[in-house]
Amino acid sequence: MLDALRKFFQSSMLPAEDAPPQTRDRDLRLAACALLLELAHADDEFTDDERAHLEGAVRRHFGLDHHQADDLLHHAELERRGAPDLWQFTNLIREHYSLGQKMVLAEVMWGLVYSDGELSAREDYLMRKVSKLLDLDMPYLSEARKRAESVLDDEAPRID
Repeated sequence: MLDALRKFFQSSMLPAEDAPPQTRDRDLRLAACALLLELAHADDEFTDDERAHLEGAVRRHFGLDHHQADDLLHHAELERRGAPDLWQFTNLIREHYSLGQKMVLAEVMWGLVYSDGELSAREDYLMRKVSKLLDLDMPYLSEARKRAESVLDDEAPRID
């Protein structure tokens, strides 16, 4: 575990132009997944619905198969547990993600916190904290929230 952490810090501390693209991409994926996992654990209950939403989002957004997504989430969980705070993850994303990518990440995060049917105060607080650390202004966060709610409404079973 310490070797994985050491590798993460060494590679993520390289200047962007010096980091090999595959290393930078993996670090960004780890950082995004670590943030998602932090949100999933925010209310002290990582439900099956949250797990399914998270795994599906990781496979979809990163183009991974089931095994690759599991591996990424496993490493991200190790990183999350070993991190003293969220800054190392949010800083990496803030520096390398475009506004559009941050919006997509925020939408995935909102979808994750709503996937269990409840928004806890801790989840709401953490969403606002992470968005601030990502330099994602409130109007953008609100838009991502509305889109996530809309998707969840579309997926909800309908009674005709």
